[in-house]
Amino acid sequence: MKYYIIAGEASGDLYGSRLIDEIKSIDREANIRFWGGDKMILSGGFNVKHIKELAFMGFYEVFKNIFTIRKNINFCKKDICDFDPDKIIYIDYPGFNLLISKWAKKKGFKNYYYISPQIWAWKENRIKTIKENIDKLYVIFPFEREYYSDRHNLKSEFYGHPLIEQIDNFKTNFEFYKDNNISNEKEIITLLPGSRSQEINSMLPIFLTLKKHFPKYEFIIAGVKNVDKSIYKKALEMNVKILYDQTYNLLYNSKAAIVTSGTASLECALFKVPQIVCYKTSFISYLIGKTFIKINFISLVNIILKQKVVQELIQNQLTEDRLLKELNVIIEGKKRSIMLDHYSKIYSMLSLNNTSHNIANSIIKS
Repeated sequence: MKYYIIAGEASGDLYGSRLIDEIKSIDREANIRFWGGDKMILSGGFNVKHIKELAFMGFYEVFKNIFTIRKNINFCKKDICDFDPDKIIYIDYPGFNLLISKWAKKKGFKNYYYISPQIWAWKENRIKTIKENIDKLYVIFPFEREYYSDRHNLKSEFYGHPLIEQIDNFKTNFEFYKDNNISNEKEIITLLPGSRSQEINSMLPIFLTLKKHFPKYEFIIAGVKNVDKSIYKKALEMNVKILYDQTYNLLYNSKAAIVTSGTASLECALFKVPQIVCYKTSFISYLIGKTFIKINFISLVNIILKQKVVQELIQNQLTEDRLLKELNVIIEGKKRSIMLDHYSKIYSMLSLNNTSHNIANSIIKS
């Protein structure tokens, strides 16, 4: 069969790569064409657009790039028609993917949505588009299945969270310190400023202010390759290491982490790394988001557990003084222990066997 997969962000690239692996293991004749990143490219298939061309963060930023987005939408429609897939698989990236799904349904294509849109947080009116145009919906949190069922009378499939199997399969590099020329006399604090240029530009400068306050620790950035490396110039000038494609080894060896809100927050929890979750965007985007977003938390850890377990510093709260104070709290002491205890609950809530395989099998057989 022919499969067309659309992922627009780093997390989607990760989940998409595992999905491609499992599709190919079940369907030996699979012909896969996709929008994705380096991980999906390694899994095989033809890459139409790289995620580094697609990731726009925030309302104002999307508005500024509206002509590029429209051009991508038109190109995507034509590419789907030319490829004529048996199944279209959408991975998160809802602003773009829901538009394409609506068009694709009218054209008679079968639509599968993996990593469902977070309409429980905002834009709940998207449920109409989902109901009318998505043939099968796959969720990655148990509360999402309950939300769709109880609130919208819509059946969804939950096979566990794919991040669990990714971390379960992780094999640590026991020569990590030696291979990266890191002194094992200092404990590591990992900085995860995001996977998009806009996020890194907003977050990294304030993250770096911590270095002078904690000389006993080694600050290391989990770098991403899909951005221009010059974005990390200031860090290099401050002798802060940047390690690419080693996030899990970093977290495995970390005392604490400073994290831009997103999947990285959940990764920290699963690696049992105490964290501070941060988020900052343009003033206009922040005002719009504050008006429409309906949830109390931005961290996936807090959302899943339905309580404030990790500290969140949003917009004007994200200052050097606040970061300094909160990092001191989680490096040692009672709050650190409480946070680690709560992390254990998340694993049991999200863990099921063979997540990606079961989703691939469901898509292929339905």
